[in-house]
Formats: sequence, C-alpha cells, structure tokens
Amino acid sequence: MKPLDEHRKLLTRRHFFGKTATGLGLPALAGLLARDLPAKGGSGGLSGLPHFAPKAKRVIYLFMSGGPSQMELFDYKPSLDGSVGQELPASIRGNQRLTGMTSTQASFPVVPSKFSFARHGESGAWVSELLPHTAKVVDRLCFLRGMHTEAINHDPAVTFFQTGSQIAGRPSMGAWISYGLGSESEDLPAFVVLITQGTGGQPIYDRLWGAGFLPTRYQGVKFRSVGDPVLWLTDPEGFSRDQRRAWLDTLESLNHERLAELGDPEIGTRIAQYEMAFRMQSSVPELTDLSAEPDKTFERYGDDAKKPGTFAANCLLARRLAERGVRFIQLYHRGWDQHGGLPGGIKKQTEATDQPSAALIEDLAERGLLDDTLVVWGGEFGRTVYCQGRLTPEDYGRDHHPRCFTMWMAGGGVKPGFSIGETDDYSYNVVSGATHVHDLQATILHQLGIDHKRLTFQHQGRDFRLTDVHGELIQPILA
Repeated sequence: MKPLDEHRKLLTRRHFFGKTATGLGLPALAGLLARDLPAKGGSGGLSGLPHFAPKAKRVIYLFMSGGPSQMELFDYKPSLDGSVGQELPASIRGNQRLTGMTSTQASFPVVPSKFSFARHGESGAWVSELLPHTAKVVDRLCFLRGMHTEAINHDPAVTFFQTGSQIAGRPSMGAWISYGLGSESEDLPAFVVLITQGTGGQPIYDRLWGAGFLPTRYQGVKFRSVGDPVLWLTDPEGFSRDQRRAWLDTLESLNHERLAELGDPEIGTRIAQYEMAFRMQSSVPELTDLSAEPDKTFERYGDDAKKPGTFAANCLLARRLAERGVRFIQLYHRGWDQHGGLPGGIKKQTEATDQPSAALIEDLAERGLLDDTLVVWGGEFGRTVYCQGRLTPEDYGRDHHPRCFTMWMAGGGVKPGFSIGETDDYSYNVVSGATHVHDLQATILHQLGIDHKRLTFQHQGRDFRLTDVHGELIQPILA
C-alpha cells in the first residue's frame, strides 16, 4: 500500500462523486473503501495474503519483560560447578559491550546457578527446578537456546522485539499482522494486549502495541483488569443501546460525508472503530466472564486465575481470546530484571508464571487449538554469568546480557520436543544455532503464511517491513 497514491485515488473519487447525486455518492464510496472497513465475519487483510498456506492462524506472545536469566531456567552449565568467584576469562568476554552498571567493575566473578536442573520428557530437555510445570510440557515445546540481540538496555531491547527496530515509532508485530491478515473475529479486535498488574519492573509503554505509520485501526487494544475491561465500554447512565445505535448511525453518516470531502483514511478508521466498539459492548463482557469455566480450569491455571490482572488470569483470557478468533494476543509480565537478589527474585517470578504458561499449552492442546496457535515465550535479553554487585554464598545478581539467551515456542507448526542452539561453557556466547531477533520475527510471520520480505508499507519514500533488511527463517524448527 502506498498512502500517497491511495490519497490521490480518494481525491479523484471525491471529485467524481461531488458531481453526482448524493444518494449514489456515499454508497459507492463506501464500496470503494470496503478494503479499509471491517466486513461481516471478520476481514480487513490485504489482497493476496496469506502468501502461502499458513500453519498457524493466531499468535499468543508471552513476553517476560526484564530479561529472564537463561542460566537459572533452561541453559544448564554443570561445568561451572565449583567455579564460584573465579574470574570470567578475558577470552570469553573479549571486547564485548557492557552496560554502565558493570563496565566499571574491577572483577567479573563467575557465579553458577544455585538451582538444580534435571532432564524431562522424551526429548530430555534440561529444565530448572524453578519450572516444575513447564517441565511437564517440554515435549510440546521448541527451545531456541541461541537467541541473541544487539540491544543491551531494556527499552531499546523490548522495542526491538516488539517492532523490529530499537528506535521507537515503528509498527508493532501485532499491528503488522493485523494489517496483513485482518481479523478472524467480527466482534473483537484483531490485536489484544494484557498486562500483569502489580509486578513492578521496567515500564511497558503503549507504543509497544502501536500502529506506528500504519493506519491506527491496526494498533492493539489494551484490556484492563479494573473497571470496564476497555475504556468507555459502558454506555452512560440513561443512554439505552437503541439510542447508542441511532447515535452511531448519525455519526457514521457525518463521518462518511467528511471522508468523501477530505479523503483522509483515518476517518475510515474512526468509522470502523466506532462499529467495533459497539459490538464489543456485547462481546467483551461475555469474554471476561469466567463464571462458566469449570473448577478444573482453575485447578489447571492456579487460584490466581480467579484474580483479574494476574498472569494466570491473563493466560486464561488468552485462551478464550484464541477461541474467539483474535489474531494476535500479547501478554506482558514484568519484574525479571534481577541485578541483585536474583535467587529470591526469579523464584517469585516463576511462581507466578510457570503454572499458567504450562496450563495454557495444555489447555490449547486439549481443545485442538495448539496446532494452529503459535505460542511464544521469552524476554528481551538474558543475564550474565558473572555477578553484578556483591557475591555471597546465598545471594547474587546478574547484569543484562544480549549475547545469548533462551526462548521457547509451541504449536503453530513448529517442531515439538526440539531444541536449537548451543552456548559456550559460560553461557556467554552462542557457538551454534544462532537466532537473531529478526529471524524469530520472520519465522513467526512465516507460520502465519506471510513472507516477511513481501509484507511492506511505504512511508517517507521507503518500503518498510517488520524485519527491516534482515531476517532468515529458522528452518530446522519448522515441522
């Protein structure tokens, strides 16, 4: 799509309709703009997409903001046993960039994880004692142990994963997918965001699910855990649904007239979003009402699933959103930034996320949804093998580490019970199976039937894409 060409076409149509009867003009214009407005049963995608048969229809992205330590969770390094306090060899660290928090340290003492590991499942995947529930579903997971990124600080690193650029302002992955494929649902947004409440940690900015230079109708809709799930969902007191419908019909007529006059595509977005908001007044309360869920659901996800705003409740909502055809479901869980007090801090994080994450995988599989739902788990980078700050027998911290970390995927056409990537003995550098941020993004799009090189949008004279000018498919993980 080239916005300038589209604008010129709209201007030409406007001039034509201005010379015809009003009764003909508005319906005809609505037809010409049908591509940019929602159709019955969900739509809105670009013609010609998907580029090929998809393996997945939707994505659930569990983003662990703060940088989970791969050494405490998935990257087992028994060779480090007995090396507590030893200096990290200069040959391992090399001249790699350090954060301002440890670049002035006189020493870089190695600190092995204090948590035990064991092999699990037929795949024999190593998993920490911190993740007993994840350990039970490892044969459904595909581990990416060679992830790496250039970003070394939180905001650019998170922005990189979510938008394909470290610089704020680009469209988010969910917006790109909504733009390309449209929606499967008539009554819910194509892109929904859920944030765990009360965890602290690094801020999560609205721009992370923004549309950037894409039309704003493709941005994510954030659901809240207090009050109305979506702002202004409830009609004012004394304002009936019939009155709301009549008010919207009048407003739509005025907006169509304005659209015909100015040719501004954002007016088309406004029309579409008013209609979606009206339908959400019925669909969202039904979605968020968990009273019909059986007791076994809460046994599976944990008691926290009954508390709005918890990670467990959001995982359950993610399953319900997937059932209802939402295309991209983004969950954020903060608090993984353990520069100090890591053993206690990461234990608290895993207690909140381990059971719900595994429950989501089991629940989707049981309902026949995992095959066409791609689930992604991971943060923006990993943590260092060396200690940041004071090292004691029971306590230590780790700094940001972009050189290697672990993520996992499940369902949606990726190989279950499979791992790719290997790190060195210090979990400091990738030695095989390196996977870049853009490789992950390209692969997610591919599973949805999108060639990442062909999903573009012209902005300021350049064709932009999610993966910029990089990205290769992670071929070994494709089933």
